[in-house]
Amino acid sequence: MSRLAAFLFRTPGEAGVFRRMANENFRRYRSQYAIAIVCLLFSAGATAYSAWLMGPIVKDVFYGNDMNRALVLAATVAGIFLVKGIVTYFQSVILSKIGNSLVANYQRRLFDHMLRLGVDFFSRQHSVDLISRLNQNVIAVRDLLNTVVLGFVRDLVTLLGLIFVMFYRDPYMSLAVFVIGPIALIAIAGYARRVKRIAREEVKITAQVATSMQEAAHGIEVVKAMTMEDQMRAKLNMLTVEAEKRSNQIARITARSSPLMETLAGFAVAGVIAYGGYRVINHGYAPSDLTSFMTALLLAYEPAKRLARMRVSLERSLVNARMIYEVLDTPIRQADKGDAKPLDLKAGTILFDKVSFHYETNAQNEAQSVLTNLSFEALAGQTTALVGPSGGGKSTIIALLQRFYDPASGTITIDGQDLTGLQVASVRSAIAYVSQQPILFQGTVIENLRYARPEATDAEIEEACRAAQAHDFIMQLAEGYDTLLGENGANLSGGQRQRLSIARAIVRNAPILLLDEATSALDNESEAQVQQALDTLMQGRTSIVVAHRLSTIEKADRIVVIDKGRAVDAGTHDELMKAGGIYARLQSVAGGKGLPGPSKRRKRTAKAG
Repeated sequence: MSRLAAFLFRTPGEAGVFRRMANENFRRYRSQYAIAIVCLLFSAGATAYSAWLMGPIVKDVFYGNDMNRALVLAATVAGIFLVKGIVTYFQSVILSKIGNSLVANYQRRLFDHMLRLGVDFFSRQHSVDLISRLNQNVIAVRDLLNTVVLGFVRDLVTLLGLIFVMFYRDPYMSLAVFVIGPIALIAIAGYARRVKRIAREEVKITAQVATSMQEAAHGIEVVKAMTMEDQMRAKLNMLTVEAEKRSNQIARITARSSPLMETLAGFAVAGVIAYGGYRVINHGYAPSDLTSFMTALLLAYEPAKRLARMRVSLERSLVNARMIYEVLDTPIRQADKGDAKPLDLKAGTILFDKVSFHYETNAQNEAQSVLTNLSFEALAGQTTALVGPSGGGKSTIIALLQRFYDPASGTITIDGQDLTGLQVASVRSAIAYVSQQPILFQGTVIENLRYARPEATDAEIEEACRAAQAHDFIMQLAEGYDTLLGENGANLSGGQRQRLSIARAIVRNAPILLLDEATSALDNESEAQVQQALDTLMQGRTSIVVAHRLSTIEKADRIVVIDKGRAVDAGTHDELMKAGGIYARLQSVAGGKGLPGPSKRRKRTAKAG
């Protein structure tokens, strides 16, 4: 396999990618590949044998006038093509099944690995780029391996068989014909290098086209409200023109091998006709040998052309294959340690002890500090509210507690157990989370709610929806709990989506509850209804609440004021108002109606500690 990889690709990196794919897949499908290879060998042998038979057909039938021999040869030819048709069918079906299995396996591997990666990975990647890798790039792996199998088994063996016939019939003419081989190979190698460079650009631009379409669909209300149609249209037109340009470049480069091969083959066939005719007329060369030689030469043209173009196809497929392994080789930052233990939840006390954290803000990994020596405690069974100016790090605290990121320094513990030494799944299974932006998934209402706890009964789900003031509007939907949701719940209002998100947290029934601006999307009436449900939900649970509305904050057992990544004050609502610090000032600015609302957070990439 190493020699094959080195032969096919110019650089060690390219050879390494192919060798890795081959090692992962050829062994796994060795029995299927073995059957396909046997079929391909039969097909190659049948093609070479049909060229061989042209000699006896001309000699014994056309010149010998032997009818019995004619019948035997006719039956032989019919049998050859029958066998070739059968084995071609089987090899085509087998390679298709292998290819489809390869696509499905790589899609599963990619999706599974992406689910294991941290939030920081997704903040660097656009969703359309990831979808492209799950589809377009994965298909390229199938095409690459099938190209190698077909090229080196069917085409190469067919070509070698036909070359054997040619040399057997006339070795001198064969040597003269194959002078054109090096000329073709040198030209094709140049084409392959250009395709490799352009193919990666084509993949990126195609992903940008899909990204623009997705963004326009998701933000169509803003696009229309801001009359952005002309700008979006111009952007998409520019990208499609670039994508078309790259595709046309690849098409031109790939197609250049055809006129080259056609011209060289034409000269070769013309030379054989002229020289072969001269030998038959003047030197008694057998017409049957010339006919067999020319048949083999003409049949050799197609496999030779496919082999010549194979390098170009491999380079294009390899670009996509390498992009798959870029994702698969991305390290999992929040992976469980070898000695990680499950969370042994007893009371549910949460402690942040001198925690510091920073984000990477650009490609040079320049750090933006978010938390600095942050320390506070959320007591078991109590509600702790996090308040403070926007951008102070409140939502980052929620993310760290769920181990979306790891702190740069300091420790976060639950009941004295350091999160970095615990199994991630056990920590997250103990947490119910409601985000500022409600996220719903493809499927029905009840399927979205059951994601929180797959074993939940229909009765438990309905009870949770009643508690979240969601049952009534759900029953008004066309199919009730079986209603299919639009993209991210597009057929629901913002308040309805948030109430479903809260109902999902109730279904979760976890001992730790995290609310990040959970009522921010609700009107006053809905908020009052949902707040009742949240009050019930928070009873007996360790709850950490990020909120700006007074109705949520004033009932908290403890309020921690976060400013510039530090815990600058803590106490009850009355204590903090009497202290006259940041909390009192924020309340004053808000006119007693609540703290300033959340601001949009820009996308950032976390740097693990």
